[in-house]
Amino acid sequence: MKKIELVYRKILEEALEKKNRSLTQSELSSSLNISLSTVNLAIKHLEKMGAVKIKVRSLEIISPKKILLYWASVRNVEKDIIYKTRSEFSVPEIEKNMPNNIIYAAYSAYKLKFKDMPADYSEVYIYSDNLEEIKKRFKENKNAPNLFILKKEFDKITLAQIFVDLWNLKEWYARDFLKALEEKLHGILE
Repeated sequence: MKKIELVYRKILEEALEKKNRSLTQSELSSSLNISLSTVNLAIKHLEKMGAVKIKVRSLEIISPKKILLYWASVRNVEKDIIYKTRSEFSVPEIEKNMPNNIIYAAYSAYKLKFKDMPADYSEVYIYSDNLEEIKKRFKENKNAPNLFILKKEFDKITLAQIFVDLWNLKEWYARDFLKALEEKLHGILE
């Protein structure tokens, strides 16, 4: 994930999950351990579209929805895949056989977060930095992959991350998950 996307992710986590609509660029820079110039560049894109308002000592989040949709449109999940393979296990068996230090993404993340499944799904996406352990459990198989490992750059999944990941998946059931998530986000996006 690009550093600029980590800024969008953090802003949306603050707005949607912590109900905090006022931040400073310095806070973002230090909490993400990225340069102030990268934060400033990310914020400038959002300011141009009226999603944030830059003040003298802070920035105000005006439209989390605009930020979410913008991030979803620039996100490239495919570029973050560090390993993909085919497992003959069922989806529940794949999920059950994961090591402890992973973060579920997309369909699995939605299912775990909301205890709901808008549709059946046949791919598992996870974030992990322990590729060796995953390769031991799921040997490389180049036939139609159904297990995708994304580079892990954070410690927990957020609503916004689930949304943008689902937005970028092409399977028909991604739309069902996305529609269900939009309904859950309806009251908190404005």
